[in-house]
Amino acid sequence: MLVITGGGGFIGSVLAERLNRAGRADLVIVDRFGNGDKWRNIARRDFYEILAPDALFGWLERFGAAVEAVFHLGAISSTFVTDADAVIASNLNYSVALWRWCTGASRRLIYASSAATYGDGAVGFDDMGDLAALKRLQPLNLYGWSKHAFDLWAMREAAVGRAPPLWVGLKFFNVFGPNEYHKGDMMSLVAKNYPKVAAGEPVHLFRSHRPDWADGGQRRDFVYVKDCAEAMLWLLQHGCRSGLYNLGSGASRSFRELIEAVGRACGTQPVIEYIDIPPEIRPNYQYFTEAPMRKLRSAGYAAPFTPLEEAVADFVGQYLAGGIYL
Repeated sequence: MLVITGGGGFIGSVLAERLNRAGRADLVIVDRFGNGDKWRNIARRDFYEILAPDALFGWLERFGAAVEAVFHLGAISSTFVTDADAVIASNLNYSVALWRWCTGASRRLIYASSAATYGDGAVGFDDMGDLAALKRLQPLNLYGWSKHAFDLWAMREAAVGRAPPLWVGLKFFNVFGPNEYHKGDMMSLVAKNYPKVAAGEPVHLFRSHRPDWADGGQRRDFVYVKDCAEAMLWLLQHGCRSGLYNLGSGASRSFRELIEAVGRACGTQPVIEYIDIPPEIRPNYQYFTEAPMRKLRSAGYAAPFTPLEEAVADFVGQYLAGGIYL
């Protein structure tokens, strides 16, 4: 069996869909679903069992011998959360417990880190460094720190031989695509602004407060969630050297280009208005992120990443326009 924590969430549910298409229905989905429509993310999935996060370790005691690998994607992912105790319990301590189980049981672990660990990007976005290089990163928020803290812990444990037989921490960049509808304020700009673009209403982007950047010209590495699932399936099937790996498209694009791609997918010219970056976030605002992908490529992963315009057109045409889940 394959365990997917966060298996009902955005990336986890898309991974489950890709695993189904690869012939895997022996999925143990670990997540909370609450009172909203998040359950729709897995409504079309084949699975073996659904567990609440606090039930997983008791389940592993009974049935862990049948587990092949763990995809640990569950976390408090909001950058707005300020409850440090909750974030530490969910993002750090739960991850430590899973690592220890995978180590003791000799099971592979693929987990979600984040590009938020790179902070403002002042020391770059290189995933090739050692523990000393990792320590130089300075995340800007509680979420980024929690992911960084576990990356550091994992590197230290691996250095002294206390690690799963394969462990991969994936630093996801700006992921977008189907099944992110439950994320509220944390949805991608594509999902948030599609209704406005389709209705001809103005879309607000941040004005530049630096003379070397145009308004709306700030750049991010936008990566389609289907491409992320493809990479994770490859890691399951082929493996690689244990460690931290970037997972982005490898090419930064501007916010203006992103919204223009939404407009093309809708068959209209988007109306873009620029607003000031709020003063409280302006000092640490990132103007550029891009994932160097040479580490994953050198490990053997050769599949192409979907170009931005093609990915946006698929997301809008196949999912957002009809309110469709993958």
